[in-house]
Amino acid sequence: MMSTCGNFRNLENKKFHCNSCHINKSHKLPFSVSSIKTTAPLELLFSDVWGPSPITSVHGYKYYLVFVDHFTRYSWIYPLKSKTDVVTIFPNFHSKVETMFSYKVKSLYTDGGTEYIKLKPYLNSHGISHYISPPYTPEHIGIAERKHRHIVETSLTLMSHSHVPQKFWCYAFQMAVYLINRMPTTHLKNKCPHEILFGSTPNYLNLRVFGCLCYPWLRPYSQNKLSNRSMPCVFFGYSTQHHAYQCYHPPTQKLYLSRHVTFHESLFPFLLNLYASSTSSILNSNSNTSKHFPSHHPLIIQHLNHPIIPPPSPQNSNSSLIPTPLISPTTRTPTLSPQISQVPTNSSTRSLTGTASSTPHPSPESSRIVTRSVNQIHKPNPKYLLTTKHPIASSIEPTCVSQALKSSEWRNAMSAEFDALIQQGTWELVPQPQATNLIGCKWVYRIKRKPNGDIDRYKARLVAKGFHQRPGLDYTQTFSPVVKPTTIRLVLSLALQHNWPLRQLDVNNAFLHGFLSEEVYMQQPPGFIHPEKQHHVCRLRKSIYGLKQAPRAWFQTLQKFLCDYGFVNSKSDSSLFIFRTAGTILYTLVYVDDIIITGNSSIKVNECIAALAHTFSIKDLGNLHYFLGVEVIPSTAGLFLSQHKYIGDLLERTKMQDAKPVLTPMSTSALMCKDDGSTSTDTTFYRSTIGSLQYLSLTRPDIAFTVNKLAQFMQRPTATHLTALKRLLRYLKGTIFHGLLLQKPMYSSLTAYSDADWAGNKDDFTSTSAHLVYYGSNLISWKSSKQRAVARSSTEAEYRALANSAAEVTWIHSLLTELGVPISQSPLLLCDNLSATYLTHNPVYHSRMKHISIDIHFVRDLVQQGKLKVQHVCTVDQLADCLTKPLSKSRHQLLRNKIGVTDGTPILRGRVRPTTK
Repeated sequence: MMSTCGNFRNLENKKFHCNSCHINKSHKLPFSVSSIKTTAPLELLFSDVWGPSPITSVHGYKYYLVFVDHFTRYSWIYPLKSKTDVVTIFPNFHSKVETMFSYKVKSLYTDGGTEYIKLKPYLNSHGISHYISPPYTPEHIGIAERKHRHIVETSLTLMSHSHVPQKFWCYAFQMAVYLINRMPTTHLKNKCPHEILFGSTPNYLNLRVFGCLCYPWLRPYSQNKLSNRSMPCVFFGYSTQHHAYQCYHPPTQKLYLSRHVTFHESLFPFLLNLYASSTSSILNSNSNTSKHFPSHHPLIIQHLNHPIIPPPSPQNSNSSLIPTPLISPTTRTPTLSPQISQVPTNSSTRSLTGTASSTPHPSPESSRIVTRSVNQIHKPNPKYLLTTKHPIASSIEPTCVSQALKSSEWRNAMSAEFDALIQQGTWELVPQPQATNLIGCKWVYRIKRKPNGDIDRYKARLVAKGFHQRPGLDYTQTFSPVVKPTTIRLVLSLALQHNWPLRQLDVNNAFLHGFLSEEVYMQQPPGFIHPEKQHHVCRLRKSIYGLKQAPRAWFQTLQKFLCDYGFVNSKSDSSLFIFRTAGTILYTLVYVDDIIITGNSSIKVNECIAALAHTFSIKDLGNLHYFLGVEVIPSTAGLFLSQHKYIGDLLERTKMQDAKPVLTPMSTSALMCKDDGSTSTDTTFYRSTIGSLQYLSLTRPDIAFTVNKLAQFMQRPTATHLTALKRLLRYLKGTIFHGLLLQKPMYSSLTAYSDADWAGNKDDFTSTSAHLVYYGSNLISWKSSKQRAVARSSTEAEYRALANSAAEVTWIHSLLTELGVPISQSPLLLCDNLSATYLTHNPVYHSRMKHISIDIHFVRDLVQQGKLKVQHVCTVDQLADCLTKPLSKSRHQLLRNKIGVTDGTPILRGRVRPTTK
């Protein structure tokens, strides 16, 4: 070594053998990259046994056996009481997978355990090669060893999140394998093992949170008609032998298998100790009850060997499930009116630990029994849950004040809203003047949720009944601007380009900050009537939600504050405010009460937020992550804009969560016209769904044309239109995790694509215009719309589309100028019609174009002034083609990827809940 380093040049470099070194310095040698390759499922299986577990499961299991397919990475798990069970399990597993998938198991790779050595006769008789890793060399079966770690970590996380006792680890391990088989992995090119093995994308909409509260349908097992129809259970995963959910009931230690289950995924019984004071009237605690159940029914009961929770005392039976009536008030509280004080304190504020209320319950004879026909069973109405003293009542949005008063969460939310109104000096109580218009008010309740669907907070808002207002008396001007989506995407691109921070703010009770110039009188809020001024009314000093002029009053107040601070109101977008001084630049975007602030100085951004918080009630939400229902996810590639949760909710609301996905939003053979001869359909469902899809197109330009096309038939939709609408929903199901990716622009430039489909509308033979506008490489603006006039030629249709695109580009260029972003070159507008391109440079084709409105020719003036460049692009490279007509599968997917709509599965991994609810 010294000779090699040059310390002793005259020393010969001779290799020699040292026995002492080999004896005392022996260690494992490095492993090379595996050269094993497979071409089909089941060619090579890895298997290993995990255990023994320090805690024996409820069924007496101490081990589990796992099989991992090398080609698909799909896993199978089998709980074991002893390692010797491997000899009986593998033959059953072998015949099962070969029959199911029509592939042959060719090789099995295991360690040298005795349980696998005993399989040799069976493996030899079926021609299966058995490879055994050397002793103390688990690296040779690293796939199985790594799978152990993945399974154990996932299952422990599931149990920790839901506080499920560890004696139920066998259910958690099976649930973990179920989820792992459905998780995309980079080893499979961002596909999941289930998709590779079965050839279809798994249904993620049926996933539920492990260990959550659930209610299986148990009416067939009721002992009498007075018994409950269900009882609170714990969700323990999915049955491997039935198409059903596993629901465990701790008081009776029984496991129910049922497909008729209602879930409440934000509540966990083991965390809430839900069973401390409730028992079921459906089943007796005697385990012999299950013998009398019909065995042919799809709901199955399994007994567990170990007790979990001791049965509750008889005096507390059903105490949490019996409705509690309101009691007449005896005293008044200083804040709440007599209507609210009717709710007993000990009953309404009872904790979720199941402590029985001291309020006497009505006798069973005093309740009216209502039965339903078995043939006319309807889904449970969530509003009835609000009449029971039960932990899940607070997860339902009330529809009236009396329902809200039964939940402490909603009462606290109402009190917080009322206190905010008083602190802001929103009104003063005065006797009602003569000949005045008195408007009403009501409470509106909403559960605010996080991007993953969890409950964030309970919001109660007092809303004025604005429809009682009279124009000219109670209000005059009502218009209030909001920031445009194009402006938002442009500012996000600029923040990415310069690595600026993106901060998000929410103004609490924003409308309460606006001052009114009119005399408006309102009734006192329900539940908060002043005990000494019950006949007084509220003279509004400030705006309140529901008033027609409330948005305008709030915007004017915020606008005045920002301008006084030093911001300049943009002329291109009234909801954009620009601050520029001494090298500091700040941009503020306002959408009612949601605010985005970015700039080149983090210190100045914090100072601006502090100034806002000093004047208004501000909630600092930190870095931008969820704005206007769009999830903004930072990644190494840039910012990913996703509405996957909104799509999941839309599919569930339209009952399309189980539909088969398609690859294109509209069929190329579809003939869409107003009178197609088919029957009419439900206009309410059609119109509401189209409205939801229009909001979804904020991040999905690939559906812009289809939504625009379907929106043309909202007056009288037919069955054909409904079929096309459902196809679009099926397309969204297959692309639920797709979104718009904004990358860091490498240069400041404006490029637009303009296209038109001549006479594509068969009802009036008008054309469809479309454009895409890019800032750098980011798509910031797009539109697909129907032209107003009929074009005599494709050149005329393309020329009209060019004029609309030029107007959008000109506006964006003005916006960039106000933002202080220099554009070195004139914006470039690309069109695939050569004749239309010539028209923008010279007044050719006069005889064919002389009838066109003069304002359309302004694009020619922009070209002559050098403010715009119009060039021809090949039809193959026309990106706006996907916004003018339906395309084939390959063409649609190609253009979808090129315009910037990408699959966000790798980015969303770890953020998506097990269910899209």
